[in-house]
Amino acid sequence: MATIFSQIVEGEIPARVVYEDETTMAFLDANPLAPGHTLVIPKDEYERLNDVPDDLATDLYATLQKVIPAVEEAVDAPASNVAFNNGEAAGQEVPHVHGHIIPRFDGDGGNPIHAIAGSPPNLDDDELDDIAERISANSRT
Repeated sequence: MATIFSQIVEGEIPARVVYEDETTMAFLDANPLAPGHTLVIPKDEYERLNDVPDDLATDLYATLQKVIPAVEEAVDAPASNVAFNNGEAAGQEVPHVHGHIIPRFDGDGGNPIHAIAGSPPNLDDDELDDIAERISANSRT
């Protein structure tokens, strides 16, 4: 079954589309966290970022790069958070890759990205070295 985002791409569900090209689309979030909260998606359905083919990932980043300043300017925001929830455990509710552009304002009560995960882990140097080594090895495969 197609996700709600695929239904938006197909025109089956209305959305406030702010940008569209051959492979990507951006539209206002239906449940915004701030004025101008925008979602950027690949038109094709991929559940997680690691599922997105390299060429489409390039297109997705290019769209983000184009839309971020447009969003900030439209709502006179001095900054924004840009984030992807990658998987259900990370809070991804729609299994279709989507990046959030959330405009930020002085005194808006929001937090930086480091506030997302709760309490930071207490890792010693050996644990950090082991994690870095495993990530490096996995990145080469």
